[in-house]
Amino acid sequence: MPADASLQIKPLTGSCGAEIFGADISQPLSEGTVRNIRQALLDYNVIFFRDQDITPEQHRSFTKLFGDIVVNPVYDHVPGYPDIMPVIKEANDKYNIGDTWHSDMSYMEIPPLGSLLYAREVPEFGGDTLFSNMYLAWDTLPEPMKQMLDGRNAYHSDRYLTSRVAERNAGRSSKLKADAQPSERLALHPIVRTHEETGRKCLYVNFPFTWAIEGMSREESLPILNQLYQHTSRPEFTCRFRWQKGSLAFWDNRSAMHYACNDYQGKRREMHRTTVAGTAPR
Repeated sequence: MPADASLQIKPLTGSCGAEIFGADISQPLSEGTVRNIRQALLDYNVIFFRDQDITPEQHRSFTKLFGDIVVNPVYDHVPGYPDIMPVIKEANDKYNIGDTWHSDMSYMEIPPLGSLLYAREVPEFGGDTLFSNMYLAWDTLPEPMKQMLDGRNAYHSDRYLTSRVAERNAGRSSKLKADAQPSERLALHPIVRTHEETGRKCLYVNFPFTWAIEGMSREESLPILNQLYQHTSRPEFTCRFRWQKGSLAFWDNRSAMHYACNDYQGKRREMHRTTVAGTAPR
């Protein structure tokens, strides 16, 4: 497709992540600009915008350029905006959310395409987010491991969150819904996912939500899964984003994992997140 002269794309690392300059996402964007932003997402797994000044309505409008918005089933929402999730850590909070390598909501039968996280208030330093390229994680596995995993499925569950709602809510300002606990969300997904748009294979397992490999108990699954978790977080697969007020990150939930650093004790951080609907992994 023709390049959009108004956009500048600057990769962050050799593995994933790029900053995009020249787009004011508070304003209507041309179809060509939207196509090029989406292509950048596919090329780099996660893209970042700086110095954006957007309202919740504008955040929603930008998100809808890439698909329908999904309401998070387990976390509370911003007052008046049921499809915007607050990601807040108050100065007196001990814990944040997202402090494990994960793929958002993989416990859903149809997990999201991606998420858009907007920084409304951030500390002067700390609170970076790391992202990992799951294409590279797959590509660099030993061939015998690839042969063992390809074509197999794994169960994903939300019990990591919902089995201890009161405990998690006690130390975090971003609250799980009070009724998040009653019934487990459980989904069966391929361990090796074929990306719907790029056609490339990537690993699709993550520590908090992948529960067990199909046909194996959790105890039998964990040695294999733990090896994969360690592999997928290798530094050479990752990029690290330092937030500023007005920054927005848009990551591809199908081919990237992320990790929110909890290294800003005594400081406040407020983010708003929208999530784009996806399709069933295959």
